[in-house]
Amino acid sequence: MTKRTKHFLNYIVGPLLFLWLSWAIYKQIQVQTDLSQSWQTIVLALNGPQSWKIGLVVLLMLVNWGIEARKWQIQVKGIQLISFLNAFKAILAGQAMGFNTINRIGEPIARAAFLKEGNRVRGAVLSIVGSMAQIIVTFGMGTIALVYMRWNILNGERQLEGLSIFWLDVLTYVIAMGIFLFSFVYFKLAGLIQLLEKISFVRKYQFFLAKLEDFHWNELIRLLSLSLFRYLVFLIQYFLLLQVFNIHIFWLDVFSLVGVMFLVLGIIPTIALAELGFRGKVSLLLLGLMTDNSVGIIATAAGIWLINLILPAIAGTLFILGVRLFRNK
Repeated sequence: MTKRTKHFLNYIVGPLLFLWLSWAIYKQIQVQTDLSQSWQTIVLALNGPQSWKIGLVVLLMLVNWGIEARKWQIQVKGIQLISFLNAFKAILAGQAMGFNTINRIGEPIARAAFLKEGNRVRGAVLSIVGSMAQIIVTFGMGTIALVYMRWNILNGERQLEGLSIFWLDVLTYVIAMGIFLFSFVYFKLAGLIQLLEKISFVRKYQFFLAKLEDFHWNELIRLLSLSLFRYLVFLIQYFLLLQVFNIHIFWLDVFSLVGVMFLVLGIIPTIALAELGFRGKVSLLLLGLMTDNSVGIIATAAGIWLINLILPAIAGTLFILGVRLFRNK
């Protein structure tokens, strides 16, 4: 590759990505049907007596992505040691790219762009482990939330629309079995990779997969623990914003219903995570079992969407400007 080509990729592609991501985020905000009304409610809440809770939710957003940055450090330490600040930048850049790509396929690619040239493909592959840990936590806690909702929230007066108790029980058992099998694969990942490498096609890419075999059980436990901590941060954010918008539900009921919502969002293709309307509908379906304050429910969903997704994505676009694809002369 010529020096001119490298200069083009380093100093043109980054700004172009910035412009594309900025435009995509703007269009994504513009098409949200519930955002206008929710924004008015949020503005009123900012001037209310509980506005400090909104500030706390923003602070927890930084904690949330900080935890993800620490997970990223653990995942790639076998190929490269990176500072927490660079890991944090990579995470936000990944959020910006993932927010605007189908099934978030751009997220690991953007994260890996902050690694050295020879480590980028392997870094993207290693991101699988962190994603698996978060999936196990989301679906595992979601299963517990389903059981709690089944026995403590649903009754003769409160029922989920379109889902009987029988099919809810079936769904719970199926998800529980799926999580058990997925967790087995997670802790036996080294053996699975070794088995796959016996296939001639996979063996060609052994160099990129080899580091997946090096994760020890203690590192896998640490990634699971951090994923659980991050999950709890999400729950607390929802609980705080519900209070801001005058929805006062017992904290265990909130954690259960929000946990089920995360489970639903995890099952639906990830492109839906960028759609406020879909989040709002799921929130209304579940939290509507406990309150008639639909405006507060939608405002909470919009607040979480803006704070946890939009703000980090905007910051991530700025960090993408500083990415140099080629650092060597």
